[in-house]
Amino acid sequence: MSIKKILKKEGIEVKSELDTLTVNMVAKNVANALFAAFPTLGLNQNDLFMRISRLKMYYAKLPNGISAKYFYKNNSIYFDANLNKDSLTNVAIHECIHYLQERRNKKNNIVRLGLCDYTNSSLTGTGLNEAAVQYMASKAQNAPYESVKYFDIELQTNTPTYYPLECALISQMAYVIGEDVLFDSTLRANNNFKDEYISMTSEKVFNTIEKNIDLLVQTQGELAALYSSLDEVGIDEPFIQKVSKEIELAKVNVKELFLNTQNLILKSYFDNSINLAYTPKALENYRNKLYLFKNLIGYVQGDTTYNDYYVDKMMELEKKYEVNYAELTDLAIIKQSFISRFIAKLKLVFKINKEYETVK
Repeated sequence: MSIKKILKKEGIEVKSELDTLTVNMVAKNVANALFAAFPTLGLNQNDLFMRISRLKMYYAKLPNGISAKYFYKNNSIYFDANLNKDSLTNVAIHECIHYLQERRNKKNNIVRLGLCDYTNSSLTGTGLNEAAVQYMASKAQNAPYESVKYFDIELQTNTPTYYPLECALISQMAYVIGEDVLFDSTLRANNNFKDEYISMTSEKVFNTIEKNIDLLVQTQGELAALYSSLDEVGIDEPFIQKVSKEIELAKVNVKELFLNTQNLILKSYFDNSINLAYTPKALENYRNKLYLFKNLIGYVQGDTTYNDYYVDKMMELEKKYEVNYAELTDLAIIKQSFISRFIAKLKLVFKINKEYETVK
């Protein structure tokens, strides 16, 4: 099948090719943004520019909701024909990361795209990779954080219109393991992030998170299709009622899937890492890390999972102090004057009677 026919099947209708000057402008801006945003990756600014500038770039009519798309079969980026030149760089960053992260075999077939292994017929990890790419793109754009609410989930995000829930989950994973290893694996298509995450949780946990994020993307895609079907039909009450019920069910599924995955990320990491904390400094680092995790949480009215978990872990920390350090006078004083009173305050702050309260 010709590229033209494949593009048509993808809903891409080419309008015009970008001139060399514009392509170079986009390549330069994207290279500069990636180089500045990720200093620890050891990127070569000129090499990035040269690679990106070799891409073909076009204005095209794209499916609804898509501003740009990298098409791997001909190494080209297609921009929505309504975009002006000033908007090209921001939407190009995501697509250029996709280009930079692809790995091909000797037959020029893609075998890996960042965190997604293309040798696996089920393409497990596509959602995880999309979230990681968008997380990187938002970092490169230095996008501001804002408060949003999706499916009754309130969260802070710097990518409000593109995979906000998936990016919230990948940011939680990156926080507990480290952003640098995530960025390296996303851009260089290696297993370092996966291996590191498994070492701090388990293979089963990682596979479940990976599967859930894939399913989250899929369910939201199905939801968008359901909304589109309502736009295409006239006044057909039975059909509208049927689709409306499916939409409500899909919304519930998205919310539950997100919360279950978030809780798995929270508990699997912090349940394991508390067992590795023995010294006073390690215990305090653990407390700080768990406390700051609250900034990444997506909250739902009435759900006190994080608050309850935090209190439980603080009580567990107190016991570790008692067992390991009570015989040392100075540490006993620390334990009594700080830990115990801290726990008492937590019970008031978090309202253990299950009343909802978002911790700021």
